[in-house]
Amino acid sequence: MTENNFASQPLPEGLWIVIAAYNEQRRFGAVLDDLLTLDLNVVVVNDGSRDDTAGEILKRPVWLVQHRVNLGQGAALQTGIAFALERGAQYIVTFDADGQHCTSDLPALLVPLVSGGADFALGSRFLGKAQGIPWHRKLLLRLAVLFTRVLSGLALTDAHNGLRAMTRRGAQNVHITMNRMEHASQIIDQIAKSGLNYVEVPVTIRYTSETLAKGQKSSEAIRLGLKLLLERVIR
Repeated sequence: MTENNFASQPLPEGLWIVIAAYNEQRRFGAVLDDLLTLDLNVVVVNDGSRDDTAGEILKRPVWLVQHRVNLGQGAALQTGIAFALERGAQYIVTFDADGQHCTSDLPALLVPLVSGGADFALGSRFLGKAQGIPWHRKLLLRLAVLFTRVLSGLALTDAHNGLRAMTRRGAQNVHITMNRMEHASQIIDQIAKSGLNYVEVPVTIRYTSETLAKGQKSSEAIRLGLKLLLERVIR
């Protein structure tokens, strides 16, 4: 099936988009407006933002859940996933608030779930496109892929892509306890342990100087890697 055919597929009923937002007032309105052109439910977890991210959310017909303090993206996504499941979500997509993800990738992510071939569809920028990615970020992500393969045993091409889709059954096997950015590796580990089928789907990730400045630093990635290794040794 071609990309155009994917784009023509109707989105399934019971689809929820889960977004963790932290200090995204400047960019978030456009992200929400793009999503709201589609027939879906959106829940945004405002993770203790210090700007008027909540105000941008309240201008639009989406669900808003507030964390009074900043807990981290992992904690916010877990809150959003639980919220969607409680309201009967059949499919859940995690989506970034900063404009890096493309709504046009949603149909392709959902096709393997609706067909019953998989319970998880993981976006891959390395099967698709990584627009504006600097070489050092690409190197860091490639190293993360190798690290994740060693820890989880899953042969993925992109380990830390926040654009992912899951069925209700898949989402019920995700229990994020790592509040910060290490949650991405924890999700992959839980997918491996669930025994449920997964696929990778080509997607486009758009980098800008603004999103790169806010993104995960190399030193932080190394710290998180050591934390995950230590947790594995302790267990």
